[in-house]
Amino acid sequence: MKVGFALVLLWSLPITNVLAELPQPQNLTLLTLNTQYVLTWDWDQTTTGNSVTFTVEYMAKYKMKMKKKNWSRVCERTTRTRCDLTGSDLHYLGMYVLRVRASADGVNSDWVNKDFCPDIDASLGPPSRVEMAPVGNLLDVTISDPLTSTQHSMKKHVLFLYYRILYWSRSDDPQGLKPKLLDSSNNLVTLPELEAWTWYCVMIQSRYDYYNKTSSYTEPQCMQTEGDTPYGQIFLYFLVSMMVCFLLVLLPSYAFFRFYRVLKNTFYPSIQLPAHIQEYLCDSSPGSDMPRLLTADSEAELCCDKLTICPEVVLLEIHVPPPLTAPPSELEQDSGRHIRQDSGDSGIYSTEGGSAQQGRSGGEPIRRDQEVDSWQTRVQVKLEEMGRESADERDLDEGVVDVCV
Repeated sequence: MKVGFALVLLWSLPITNVLAELPQPQNLTLLTLNTQYVLTWDWDQTTTGNSVTFTVEYMAKYKMKMKKKNWSRVCERTTRTRCDLTGSDLHYLGMYVLRVRASADGVNSDWVNKDFCPDIDASLGPPSRVEMAPVGNLLDVTISDPLTSTQHSMKKHVLFLYYRILYWSRSDDPQGLKPKLLDSSNNLVTLPELEAWTWYCVMIQSRYDYYNKTSSYTEPQCMQTEGDTPYGQIFLYFLVSMMVCFLLVLLPSYAFFRFYRVLKNTFYPSIQLPAHIQEYLCDSSPGSDMPRLLTADSEAELCCDKLTICPEVVLLEIHVPPPLTAPPSELEQDSGRHIRQDSGDSGIYSTEGGSAQQGRSGGEPIRRDQEVDSWQTRVQVKLEEMGRESADERDLDEGVVDVCV
């Protein structure tokens, strides 16, 4: 019986050595911010390759003294070297024991424990939001509390939370090397001793002195203070308003005026016809014989009957005197002279003059019937000339155009 027990003991020793060969996770560290907790550890991948997995459990520290320990498992068989405990609903003022082990090919390493108390170990975050507003020559700073993972204020867990405010003038200290300091637990803080119309920058930090917790500072935010408006600035505002008024009122008015001018010149041109053409187009004189082509007061077309102008025919009456007795011989020479004078006046020289000379040279008396025939010939020539002139005037009258009044 003793021999069999010894053989079983010798056979179990190599198995224990194999189990002990799997190393433990090293350097357990907690990454925390307010109520967000992440457990990390180190692992040498060269020892077991990539087939290793990890398991993370936690339990309240006061339960460690109980005989029956009930561990809560958070991460099981994970290949990552970190485990998020944020969703485990750990109480902020509670104390817990966290443990991690490695597993590979059915072999488990020993557990590695780490104590954790959020109130002591968790880091404190900066204010979630900072807003600034000028109030005269002062600045109001509104500070929003740090938030938990469930978006609640951290003052619910940290009762004595307060803020440290650093502020400085951007013109005097651009780098913020010599800021002023102000501590306050209020969420609305008014910065004192500021100058009007000056830019100030602010950074804020969350603090908890009981466990000496401090957060990082927020990013610098700058705001300008206000005050009484200088006269130069008032004058500048006036000039700017005048320019805006000019751009918004005068320019559209000028554009409308130009558009109106272009429209008017297009449909109602201002260029007038010359006076000597206008008097032909519209002549309103009562006694004018000039044709009236355009009427100023009537737009309707008035049609007239055809007007024809004809010359008046003048009938000439020729009275032939009765034959006279032959004049005495003394008067023949005088009558011949009178006939030459008459023929000279009428422009006939060749006929009457020649006959008179022949009468005188030949000594033959001039007969009365010859004188009558000569006078009738002159009248006939005159009538033919008047007939030709009347025919020319008739041709001109036929070219008269009908006139509409």
